[in-house]
Amino acid sequence: MRANASQRSAIVKAMAHPTRLLVMESLMRGEQCVNDLTAMAGCDVTTLSKHLSVMKKAGLLVCEKRGLNVYYQIACPCFADFFRCIDLIGATRDAQRACAC
Repeated sequence: MRANASQRSAIVKAMAHPTRLLVMESLMRGEQCVNDLTAMAGCDVTTLSKHLSVMKKAGLLVCEKRGLNVYYQIACPCFADFFRCIDLIGATRDAQRACAC
């Protein structure tokens, strides 16, 4: 049980930054190259690369190099369900009622 908690904590920490959440949300629409993600996130390539590295190390992303470009995609397709759950928790918390999952 403790090992699962540590693993879950590492994954949640890897997402715990607004830029990383933007990247994950963008990648829910499909794979993208680093240049496209950099433009979307509004930061420089070095900063985005550090974020991508953290997320990849946590197992959130997979990547593939094609020529000069590196393409990223979400490693687990059920991640969108996690986002929906977070959004529902936020909405029910704001309305001060129980979650309807």
